Amino acid sequence: MFKALGAILVIAGVLYSVWAALSHRKLSQPPHSSANQNSASLEPRAQGLKFLGLTKNLPAIALILIGGVLLLYAD
Repeated sequence: MFKALGAILVIAGVLYSVWAALSHRKLSQPPHSSANQNSASLEPRAQGLKFLGLTKNLPAIALILIGGVLLLYAD
């Protein structure tokens, strides 16, 4: 029973981290900058790696760690 709960927590943590990364930006809207109006790209100008930050992924990391502990120590 604890192994199933651990597996669910690990999967939920991975899905949460994917959701947090994808919800950070909107891919279908062009940048709002007027300096680059002729560009056909939908890529934001200065996205950076903010979507990989610890604060956005902390709940996912916690879920994965708790699920991993349950998978390791559950009999």
